[in-house]
Amino acid sequence: MYQKIPESTLNLIKSNHDILDIVGEHVQLRKQGRNYFGLCPFHGENSPSFSVAPDKQIFHCFGCGAGGNVFTFMMDIEGLTFLEAAKVLADKANIPLDVDVETVAKNQQHYDPYFEAHELMKKLYHHVLLNTTHGQEALDYLLERGFTEEIIKKFQLGYAFDSWDYATNFLDKRGFKPALMEQAGVLVQSEAGDFFDRFRNRVMFPIFDQKGKTIAFSGRALGDEKPKYLNSPETAIFNKRKTLYNFQHARPHIRNSNIAILFEGFADVIAADRAGVENGVATMGTAVTSEHLQVLKRTASQVIICFDGDNAGIEAARKTADIILQAGLQVRVCTMPEGYDPDQYIKEYGGEKFRREVIDAAHSFASFKMFYHRRGRNFAIEAEKMSYIELMLQEIAKLHDRVEREFYLKQISEEFGLLLQTLTGETNKIMGQYKRKENADTERLSADIFVAEKKLKVGYQIAEENLLSFMLHDRHMAELIKEQLAGQPLNFPTHQAILEMLFAYYDEGNQEDSSLFINYLEDPQLRKIVTEIEMKALQTSPSEKEVTDCITQVHLYHLEKQRKQKEYELGEAERLLDFSLAQQIGKEIIEIKKKLGNSIRRG
Repeated sequence: MYQKIPESTLNLIKSNHDILDIVGEHVQLRKQGRNYFGLCPFHGENSPSFSVAPDKQIFHCFGCGAGGNVFTFMMDIEGLTFLEAAKVLADKANIPLDVDVETVAKNQQHYDPYFEAHELMKKLYHHVLLNTTHGQEALDYLLERGFTEEIIKKFQLGYAFDSWDYATNFLDKRGFKPALMEQAGVLVQSEAGDFFDRFRNRVMFPIFDQKGKTIAFSGRALGDEKPKYLNSPETAIFNKRKTLYNFQHARPHIRNSNIAILFEGFADVIAADRAGVENGVATMGTAVTSEHLQVLKRTASQVIICFDGDNAGIEAARKTADIILQAGLQVRVCTMPEGYDPDQYIKEYGGEKFRREVIDAAHSFASFKMFYHRRGRNFAIEAEKMSYIELMLQEIAKLHDRVEREFYLKQISEEFGLLLQTLTGETNKIMGQYKRKENADTERLSADIFVAEKKLKVGYQIAEENLLSFMLHDRHMAELIKEQLAGQPLNFPTHQAILEMLFAYYDEGNQEDSSLFINYLEDPQLRKIVTEIEMKALQTSPSEKEVTDCITQVHLYHLEKQRKQKEYELGEAERLLDFSLAQQIGKEIIEIKKKLGNSIRRG
């Protein structure tokens, strides 16, 4: 990976990008001390644990452990290979990079038969729909529902033959073993052991990953067959909790508008796209998950929910709005006329009215909650009115923006003739309760982390991390430490692996640059460790005593391990009545103890 691009070119690419600018395109950062902090884009959190160090040009999350430099951030946030990330960054800086990313990627990886089979089936289904008499009924059905040929091609819709073995034979003839295709989710195996097609006589909606690779299908029955929609099972390449339908098309539009529109189904997404709303996505028949929201948080700060106008759709929108707000995203909610879904609304009223009166008119979180909690209430009954006000104060207390809170409190004050000061006081009390609970949870978490670190990060581990930090910043210091270790490996295998890679990096003539060294490490776990060490490192040169103390800690632990091993061997020798061996081991233990004593005195 590293050897494909010269170190000088990588250094040039890196020097033309400030990691703050690249990370800032995806994460809202605030300065605290010399570093910047924000909510981690790689896992759900309410308190910022994601840190960027501009002086070191690295990032690290103290919550999930993600870390690296500008290259690894692009790899993680966009799902790119190293070469792809380097190419993207080089293009941004107008630096010529003579690397054929696609050719290298194909040479480096074995082509996954799951992806290849899904790609073949997508093309087959699409061809059958548009170019054969077998697909005419399905094509007529789609055209009657308002799908155009342009939309059918854009979303690569298709048709699965009304056959039990067409796909099975098609794939088998091309070398795809049925057992493997059953694991891929394309075929099904009967109890008798026979294989048959999973999808039959259905309009096929291919599902793509973020890179645009086909990873699954959803088939809509043409007749009365149940279920109405049949989805691929979860496989090694398809996870419903992480997959958003149409994200590969919607991503640039989401990024440009900073808004994602969340629909309930595929037909709604496609109808909205046809109506000019191109930033729409849908979940795979599941409730929205934290994984879905992490995908969206990388490109948007706001999500608009556009579900069906029936009771089930409104209830689902309420639950989804709470989840989205809790994830740290702004949320708005569309209210469809009762009995309509977005697809039906667009067919009847057209795309312009849908954009203007549904999407653009979406309620804010608090406004939607007012609408939701009003349903079925009789405000002539005092208890009903008080219950509504109490519920709304709970909802308004969740809002992060003070102006927004005051706006809705004023509405309640004017509607029900209550003092704004009283409502504000009650809301502040509720917010205090929320805050105390959050603080208590944070304190418990911090205490757990402190105890865990105290147990795990014993003296020799901290000493080894310090030595690695010293060596990362000073090649001459690295050589001196190597001499003083006198061939003794570090006690943690990952630390020893980093040590060996660091000297290989230096031997190739590379400079002391921890951010560039991260590129040299192919193992993601080693990258994380180096990043964590660097985030904690001070910018001052260590004293001779600090270095000596760290090396002493490493030696002491090594000797302690030797002593314990010899004491175990001594016990075994005595159990076997081998007194000669026991005497020899006893002498060795005495020698180890002497070395321990000398090391302690020198320390």
